[in-house]
Amino acid sequence: MGCCVKKIDIVRRILGERWGSVPQSLDGKAFAPTNIALCKYWGKRNQELNLPVTSSLSISLGKKGASVALKPIADTQDAVVLNGNAMNQESAFYKRLVHFLDLFRHANTTRLAVDIQSNIPVAAGLASSACGFASLVLALNELFAWRLTTADLSILARLGSGSASRSIWQGFVEWQAGERRDGMDSHGVLLDEIWPDLCIGLLIVSDNEKSISSREAMQRTVATSALYSAWPQKVADDLITLKQAIAHHDFELLGQAAESNAMTMHATMLSAWPAVSYAIPETVLAMQNVWRLRQQGLPLYFTQDAGPNIKLLFEKKNTDFVKSHFPHVEIIELLFTEPRASASVTGLDVS
Repeated sequence: MGCCVKKIDIVRRILGERWGSVPQSLDGKAFAPTNIALCKYWGKRNQELNLPVTSSLSISLGKKGASVALKPIADTQDAVVLNGNAMNQESAFYKRLVHFLDLFRHANTTRLAVDIQSNIPVAAGLASSACGFASLVLALNELFAWRLTTADLSILARLGSGSASRSIWQGFVEWQAGERRDGMDSHGVLLDEIWPDLCIGLLIVSDNEKSISSREAMQRTVATSALYSAWPQKVADDLITLKQAIAHHDFELLGQAAESNAMTMHATMLSAWPAVSYAIPETVLAMQNVWRLRQQGLPLYFTQDAGPNIKLLFEKKNTDFVKSHFPHVEIIELLFTEPRASASVTGLDVS
């Protein structure tokens, strides 16, 4: 496969004779967590296949994410429901989801009722597309009994949204950028580390849909930012630091690397033209509060994705102190997939 590889080519390669098959059960259900990147993915080497310029590393957010239920229906169109609301077939959300489903079927085969329940805001910088496409792929795997490996599931999820490649698991996941032009070596890998004392706090300052999509902002940054040329080396250095921090449960090292990585990513956006800024006044105020508290001795850090909301990083022993200064923060109970155990109730192979 060369430079003109399409998404459908990857799907058919992974599924083989199973491509376009009929459902093997009455329904398919799955949950996938959203994730936050401690070392960010920002910039693509292949837009069609969602192949990143650099690798990245994330932590999943436990029970925060999306659940998808699929059922075959006798209709000519798919039916999509998000949090109890039927999606208009002319909406961008509906079209993007159905376009993805079409990758797995012949033109006139099974239509699906897709029921999505998401407990995070959509398009607000909380990786809603990551957990959405990951849970959709996991549900399809169950409905059609593909019995794919988690690496293949990660690749399929990546075709829907790049960061979805990291939402197949709970815990620390590295999305390896890979080198192949067909992207078959670009998928998530679960890190064999569990950190019970690490805490994440969601600080939602706005749940409004962002004014510029991550895809558009990414393309603009890569094309016009004077600072972007330094980004790949920054990521390479931060990945090494973060893996060391996770392996030794060195919270200060993790916090410093994650916050620096986030600020650098947003600096590349600010130097793009036209400049891209996701921060609102409440975002900046939260950052300043974190810096002030850290100067006063509290080991507290943050990260920010492509949106205005902040994710606080701290140790469990400081939870009450953090809540006293950020009364609206939502503390996330982190969950971790056992590296050699089943990745979900579908009995996925993690080898």
